Amino acid sequence: MGNMLLMVRLALPHGAPSLADAVVDAVRAGITAGELVPDETYSVYQLADLLDVSRSPVREALVRLAEAGLVQINRNRGFRVVIPQARDIEEIIDIRLALEPAAARRAAEHATDDEHAAIRGAFEAMGAAVGDEASFWVADHDLHDRLMRAGGNQRAAAVIDRLRATTALLGSPTTTAGRTLPQICAEHEPIVTAILRRDGTGAERAMRRHLEHTGRLLAHTLHRAPLETAHEPALQPALQTPGRLTERPESRSDRGMGQPENPHHHQLGPPADGPRSPVGRHA
Repeated sequence: MGNMLLMVRLALPHGAPSLADAVVDAVRAGITAGELVPDETYSVYQLADLLDVSRSPVREALVRLAEAGLVQINRNRGFRVVIPQARDIEEIIDIRLALEPAAARRAAEHATDDEHAAIRGAFEAMGAAVGDEASFWVADHDLHDRLMRAGGNQRAAAVIDRLRATTALLGSPTTTAGRTLPQICAEHEPIVTAILRRDGTGAERAMRRHLEHTGRLLAHTLHRAPLETAHEPALQPALQTPGRLTERPESRSDRGMGQPENPHHHQLGPPADGPRSPVGRHA
């Protein structure tokens, strides 16, 4: 972009457990909002100044983001945003398949009545948000997080949260690849229904089916190839009204992150005139 300076808008969120956590959240938000874009190098020093924090929590946050695959740290230059590729998505879905169906089974069989009530509430909030895409994906995230935590494995829940943050950089591909928000909501209904009936087998099977379908759509979005679904039944919307449950049978070091050497690298600063297209918003 030549000598143009990209003026970035970032802010620390409130309520983060630590400054490093807050910086992680701020950078993630900047990526998903399109404030931080791929293939540009950003200064760690300026990021610290912009967020009004010292460099230590910024460096810690960037190391964690690099471990999650969201940024790449360039020695003595700064950092770059990394957008997931098809192979990354395949690996992410494989990990989610190893964790989430089992968690859905445990949530069905062992979660408390209060946890089940929270899951029901999260699903109904998701159904109520089908007309508001931003609110819908917040509700979707909340539902999956409650399912994981009700499954009794907090570390697995944290892993899934990081993986979903990576796929969020793709925008809303599962919608644009062929599903509407009501259809996505409907895919969650058999999962939630089975959990509330304490049907572990049904919950595990429904979660696996949902993730496999999502994985195919994500891969299709990146490959731009026809979906291979000839041998699998189509997923039909399960609900007349989305979000309402029906009674029916179970269907590192500090080095390597310095000031950019090239004056043409993007700089961080106050808001620019006019918005930029977002990299992506949702998982």
